[in-house]
Amino acid sequence: MQAVSPMGQHALFIYYRVRDVHADKLVAAATAMQIALQAAHPGLDARLLRRPVAQEGLHTWMETYGLPPDSDPAALAADVERAARGLAPWLVGARHVEHFVACAS
Repeated sequence: MQAVSPMGQHALFIYYRVRDVHADKLVAAATAMQIALQAAHPGLDARLLRRPVAQEGLHTWMETYGLPPDSDPAALAADVERAARGLAPWLVGARHVEHFVACAS
């Protein structure tokens, strides 16, 4: 097993569903949110992903956050959830937050 890299030892994965007709609005809002989070948390690695195919008119989206060293995962998760309130108009159902720790690099 290789040594764990200090960058991104903790990661947040957040997934949710959005109607495919709202994709452009979601992308604009989520991108702006992630840029603001990166400005507030230097070293934060943020990505926005989506499943390639919609099911019943819904896409599953995922935000990922690789936390910088010495960051507080709980504090960042709280900041992300506060910032994500702006996405609420387009969500279908709940946002699901998962916290993972790297085992190897």
